[in-house]
Amino acid sequence: MTDCLFCKIVKGEIPSDRVHEDADVIAFRDIAPKAPTHILVIPRRHIPDAHALTDADGDILGKLFAAARRVADDAGLENGYRVVTNIGPESGQTVFHLHFHVLGGRPMSWPPG
Repeated sequence: MTDCLFCKIVKGEIPSDRVHEDADVIAFRDIAPKAPTHILVIPRRHIPDAHALTDADGDILGKLFAAARRVADDAGLENGYRVVTNIGPESGQTVFHLHFHVLGGRPMSWPPG
């Protein structure tokens, strides 16, 4: 996708504060954090959202969650953290490239939103 914000971040066309990077996944700090630690974990490959995942995407999903665990450990979130993804505009998704929010560093309430 040529107009996808996160695809542009993957390509390096838009700068980001990257905290993790490997062949399949990038993690970077959110520019409008909702918690003291707010990191976005995305696949390099464009996938619109979690609903678009198929059985063939198990490998990338595992890599995304492994990266989420790694950035949480690196951020010192030993007391807990939340991993969130939104699917579609009614859920609050504004960038239509699969991404997981890793939020921590403060108590979280339930239910969210």
